[in-house]
Amino acid sequence: MSDLTAANPAPDGAPFLAGYAPASAAYDELYERAGALRPHWSYVIRSLADLGAAEFGRRWHEARRILREHGATYNVYDDAQAGERLWPLDPLPVLLTSAEWQAIEHALVQRAELLELILADLYGPHTLVRRGLVPPEIVYGHPGFARPCVGVPPPARRNLPLYAADLARLPDGGFCVLGDRAQAPSGAGYALENRAVLSRIVPSIFRDSHVHRLPRFFRGLRAALGALAPRADDSPNLVLFTPGPGNETYFEHAFLAGYLGCTLAQGDDLSVRDQRVWLRTLEGLRPVDVIVRRVDGAFCDPLEMRGDSLLGVPGLLQAARAQQVAIVNPLGSSVVENRGLMAFLPRLARELLGEDLAFPSVPTWWCGDASASAYVLDNLDRLVVKPIHPAGPHSTLFGGELDQRAREQLAAAIRAKPYLYVGQEHVPLSTAPTLVDGRLEPRAWVLRAFLAADANGYAAMPGGLGRVAPTRASSVVSNQRGGVSKDVWVLASEPERDTTLLIAADRPLPLERGGQEVPGRVADNLFWVGRYAQRAEGAARVLREVLRRVLDVDAAPDDPYVPSLLRAATAVTGTFPGFVGAGAAERIAAPEPELRAVLFDLRRTGSLRFNLAALVRAGRAVRDRFSTDTWQVISTLDRELAEPRSLEQALDRLDRVLLLLAAFGGLGADSMVRGQRWRFLEIGRRLERALTHLSLLRALCPPESDARAVPWEALLAIADASITYRRRYRSTADPGAVLDLLIDDETNPRSVLYQLLQLAALIDGLAGPGGATRQAAEEMLLREALDQLRGSAAPDALPGRQLGEPLDEMLARVQELLGALSDQLGRTYFSRAAQAQQLVRLV
Repeated sequence: MSDLTAANPAPDGAPFLAGYAPASAAYDELYERAGALRPHWSYVIRSLADLGAAEFGRRWHEARRILREHGATYNVYDDAQAGERLWPLDPLPVLLTSAEWQAIEHALVQRAELLELILADLYGPHTLVRRGLVPPEIVYGHPGFARPCVGVPPPARRNLPLYAADLARLPDGGFCVLGDRAQAPSGAGYALENRAVLSRIVPSIFRDSHVHRLPRFFRGLRAALGALAPRADDSPNLVLFTPGPGNETYFEHAFLAGYLGCTLAQGDDLSVRDQRVWLRTLEGLRPVDVIVRRVDGAFCDPLEMRGDSLLGVPGLLQAARAQQVAIVNPLGSSVVENRGLMAFLPRLARELLGEDLAFPSVPTWWCGDASASAYVLDNLDRLVVKPIHPAGPHSTLFGGELDQRAREQLAAAIRAKPYLYVGQEHVPLSTAPTLVDGRLEPRAWVLRAFLAADANGYAAMPGGLGRVAPTRASSVVSNQRGGVSKDVWVLASEPERDTTLLIAADRPLPLERGGQEVPGRVADNLFWVGRYAQRAEGAARVLREVLRRVLDVDAAPDDPYVPSLLRAATAVTGTFPGFVGAGAAERIAAPEPELRAVLFDLRRTGSLRFNLAALVRAGRAVRDRFSTDTWQVISTLDRELAEPRSLEQALDRLDRVLLLLAAFGGLGADSMVRGQRWRFLEIGRRLERALTHLSLLRALCPPESDARAVPWEALLAIADASITYRRRYRSTADPGAVLDLLIDDETNPRSVLYQLLQLAALIDGLAGPGGATRQAAEEMLLREALDQLRGSAAPDALPGRQLGEPLDEMLARVQELLGALSDQLGRTYFSRAAQAQQLVRLV
C-alpha cells in the first residue's frame, strides 16, 4: 500500500488528510465549506492519523482478509471475469451525529407509514385511484402491481413490514429520497458485515466513538417477524426464501438466515398442501409460519404469478390468501417502488397523514401527465430520465450526456408511451472520504437506511449501508457498476453496551433437541461437500507422493515406482486418459504437463482444483449450515490453487491443502450436532474415502503384478498408515500385512472395512422419509459389500491377503456396490421430483 501522506500538510495539521479536495458544488461529509473539519469527525481523523499510513494500510488488508474468510461476496451479473467477487468495503466509515440521525429516522418512519397506507388502499378499496389522487396508469401500468394479490389480507395487518430508502445529502445539508425499496429490501446483512469487520480492525476507535450498535435493531426484527405468524406459537418457524447461490446477494441471504435463526430455503424446499406452506425435510413436512422472501414477487408463485418461474412455490399466494402463512414483504408490494408515484407523494402525505413530507423525494415529473411530459421533453439536456420500473425499456439516462440522435430517440420513446417514464432533477450527491490507491479522495455516496415494523410502529437501523461511486467523476452509485460499500456510524452521546442478538426470555425455555431440519436439497449438498472434501484429500495425497519422487532429480530417473504411481494418480483422480491408455508412455516420460493439468486445471474434471472448487460450490449452497470457523476453512481452500504454480510450489501447497482438509474434518467431528446434516456430510466422506482407497489399491496392485513391483511404502504413505504399520510390525512392508491394514482392519480409520462399518451405522440412523422399507435398499447394498469383503478374506493361518485376480475382482465388486449405494441414496433422499399435490381442500 502506498504512503497516505501527501507532500503538502493538511490545514488541520493531519498529514492523513493532505490533498483532500472536495468539489465546491456538493456537500462534503468531512469538511465544512469554510475548509474546517466537521467537529464530529475530529476524533476519528486524529486517531487514524495517529495510527500512521503503514498501520492503517495493514488494517485495510486485514479487513479484506476477514471478508474473504467470512465468504462475503457480491456477484456482478454479466461480469467477464465470472465467479463471485469479494464484497467491496472501504475502511473509513461515514459519520452522522445523533441529531442528524433523529431527523432521518423521523422522516423515514413517516414515509414508511405513508407507503403502507398507499399499499393498503391499492390492494383494497382503490380509493386513491377513484378520487384521482393517483392516476390509474401509475398503478396498472407498473409491473409491480399484482392483480392476483388484490384482497389478499396482509400479515398481522402490516402491509409493509420491511422498508428501505436510498437517501442523498443535498448541498444545503438536508436529505432527499432517491428511491424506495419495498419489495425485498437488500443490504441490511451487508451493513451488519461491514460493522463486524470495521469494529475488528479499529476496535478502540469504534469503542471510543460511542457508535450506536446494531444488534438491538436485529433483535427487534427477529421478534417482529415472529409476531407476524398466523398461528400462536412461542417458536414460529421462519424461513428466508432465497433464489439460490446464483443470486448476486446470496451471501447476505445465508448470513441473515443464520443470524436471525431462520431456515434458508429455496423454492423446491417448500410445498403447499391444504393451503398451508410446508418445509420439506428428511424427517417429513414441517409447517412454515413466516416467509421472509428475497425472491421477486412475480417469481414467487408460478400458479398465479409468472408461469415460467422455476424459483417459486405453486400455491404460495393461496396460502397467504387463506392467512396460513405470513409473507414478508407481501407479494405485490413493489408497486410503491414506482418512480412515477414519487411525484404524487407530497399531496398523498397531506391527504393520508395530514402533514407535509419531512424529506422530499428527488424532484420528479411523471411523463404520463401532459404538462410534466412537456417540461421533461423541453429540458432533456439537464434532466435524468428513468423508466417507472427498473426493468423498463431504458436504464437511467443523463440527458446532458446524450448526443443529438440519442436524445431524439429518447424523446420519441417518451412520446410513444409517456406513462412509462419520469424525468428527475440531477441532484449533486454529497461526497464522503474514500480510500483510493493509498490516499483519501471525495467520492459521491448514497445511504440506504432500513426500517422494520412492529406492533408499536417502525424502528430504524442506526446507520445503514453506505455506498460510494466507483470513480470520482461518476455520479452513479451502484454495486453492479463497481461501487464500494461503507459502514455508517451514528455517534451517540454516551457508550452503548447492547451487543447481543438474543432475546431475553420472560420464563424458562422448554429444552429442545430439534432445530436441525434438513431439506433434501441441503442433504444433497452436504453429502457432496463430504465427497468432494475426501476426493480432494485423496487426490492431494497421491499427487504429493508422485511429486516428491518426480522432483527428486537424483532418484527420479531410476525410481521404478514412478510409472505405477503416475497411473495411480490418474485412477484416483479419474482424469483419464492421463497416464493410462493411448499416449501414456510419452506422458509418463515427460509427466510435468499432465501433472500441472491434474493439479491446476479448473476445467479438467477430477483435477484437484476442480474438486476444491466443487467443494466450495456445494458448501456455498448450504452456507448457513456451517459455523464461521468451518466456513473460513472452506473459503480458504478455494484460493490455495487458484493461481498456476510450478510443481515445486505445488508440493508445498499440497501440504497446506491437506492441513486445511484435516481442519475441515476436525471441525465437522467436533462442532456439528449429531443430527441429519452431520450424518449426510459424514456419509459422503466415508463413501468417498472407501472409493478412493479401492481405486488406489486396484491401480497399485493389479492382478498381474508381482509383489516386488508394488510400491508398498508409497501405498502406506498415501493411505496415511505408515506410522501405524511401523509401530505394529517394525519391519519393511510385507504385502499381506499392508493389505490387511488397508482393507480388513476395522480398527484402522483409513481401512476399507472401517468405512463400510461406519456407513452402516450412519445409514441406520437416518430418519428417512420412507422409513425402514425405503432404507432396505441401502442396507442390502452395504450388507453385500461387507459380505464380499469378509467372505474373500484369507484364513487366519495365512499372513494376509494375496495379490491376484480374486483380490481385484473383490475390490471391483465392492467398488461397484458403493457406486450403486450412492445412486440409491440420491433416489431415496435427494430426489426433488414434485409430486401432485392438492392446493385447496375439497368440500
